[in-house]
Amino acid sequence: MEYRRREVLGASAAGIATAVSGCLGLGSDDEEGSIAGEELALATTTSTYDTGLLDEINAAFQERFGTQVAANAQGTGAAIESARNGNADVILVHARSQEDEFMRDGHGVNRRDLMFNDFVIVGPSDDPAGVGDTEQATAAFEAIADAQATFVSRGDDSGTNTKELAIWDEAGVEPGGEWYQELGQGMGDTLNNATESGAYTLSDRGTYLSMQDNLDLEILLQGPIEGGPELLANPYGIMAVNPEIHNNVNYQLAMAYIGFFTSPAGQDLVSNYTANGQQLFYPEALSEDPDFRQYVPEGWQPDSDDE
Repeated sequence: MEYRRREVLGASAAGIATAVSGCLGLGSDDEEGSIAGEELALATTTSTYDTGLLDEINAAFQERFGTQVAANAQGTGAAIESARNGNADVILVHARSQEDEFMRDGHGVNRRDLMFNDFVIVGPSDDPAGVGDTEQATAAFEAIADAQATFVSRGDDSGTNTKELAIWDEAGVEPGGEWYQELGQGMGDTLNNATESGAYTLSDRGTYLSMQDNLDLEILLQGPIEGGPELLANPYGIMAVNPEIHNNVNYQLAMAYIGFFTSPAGQDLVSNYTANGQQLFYPEALSEDPDFRQYVPEGWQPDSDDE
């Protein structure tokens, strides 16, 4: 899916982007270090594309740096595989276990926490499985399985699909049979399918809110943003592809993009992006008390010669 950008600019981006370009040696007076006219290959998730957030971010980035951003929107698994094959300069995904494996294998560097929203369980308003009476994601999935109510799964190795399978596993349920349908499609198509078939599904909040007016689905179990279970948290990370493994990648441009997206201006664009009057994503890159674990795989420890 090739991304098409809108001609939109967050005006506050220019000041901080100047600082980013200065730190990277990318000023307009430095032709040797300039990235103007180049193209960034971004592998990302369908949720960032379907919500329209990338239109805002990439238009502002292009306006400041004079570059094109070619965004290939896939599930997280497919986006990471593209990067493993050297077909991306930077990845923006939301499945920390897959991100960690990518980094441990040496393919990703300079990871940053970027933003978050959460997952919600949605379904028809008559709620035949009684999901609205549950308080935990595992209990909701157990109720759906017990009722053999139709559940549509993305089935595409995306971050959402990874979370869904983790919930089934924690619930001790192995989904299958006619009631469980794996689509192999993105979030928007999955939500449309759930509407047409009167089914339940797991969705990231941002995509659901951006499509809500065209869906016959209700949120039946909220995620942690609205006081629901922490199991439904949905953090996003961004990282550059390692140029020591893939010497064809544009590392300089990737780091400029990461720097812009995680800057105050980029994070303001995230914070101010709404659909139907509701905020879709929450910035997480900047903090008075930074979490340095974001830069390395979870559980990582340096090798010790004393062992």
